[in-house]
Amino acid sequence: MSRWRPPAEKSTALITREGHDRLKAELDALWRVRRPEVVKALAAAAAEGDRSENAEYTYRKKQLGEIDRRVRYLSKRLEELRVVDAAPSDPDAVFFGAQVELENAGTGERVRYRIVGPDETDAQRGWISIDAPLARAMLKKRVDDDFGSTLPSGRVNFVIIGIDYPTA
Repeated sequence: MSRWRPPAEKSTALITREGHDRLKAELDALWRVRRPEVVKALAAAAAEGDRSENAEYTYRKKQLGEIDRRVRYLSKRLEELRVVDAAPSDPDAVFFGAQVELENAGTGERVRYRIVGPDETDAQRGWISIDAPLARAMLKKRVDDDFGSTLPSGRVNFVIIGIDYPTA
């Protein structure tokens, strides 16, 4: 019996130049470095004899499958992604690639987010996907505009304090 999974929702096919370079580097490292290492270890494990009781063989086979799955995904995804490395024609509004400083209208707390593609989100750095509800709510807004968004903690109102587009 196979492990059927419903297809994932289509995500926006935009990415920053640095995100694209990072995905290409990951693909290259998997294909040229990691996969040959695992294939070599798999061959060594297979040479040890009975494969049905060989934990090393089973582990390496599973590891090779995971690498091949990621390589397949990255190869297809990189073909469909569109790199956005120029500032928009209206840099005073929030678009893809913007670093936006927000103030929580209720608490006064300030946060800074960068709107990036779904393949390069990083919560630690404050990088949110353009597909995220918060990013969707702030698109096309300008400094001093207020807007609301539903977060896991509930409905929150924000005011845009600053918009910046990083240069490459």
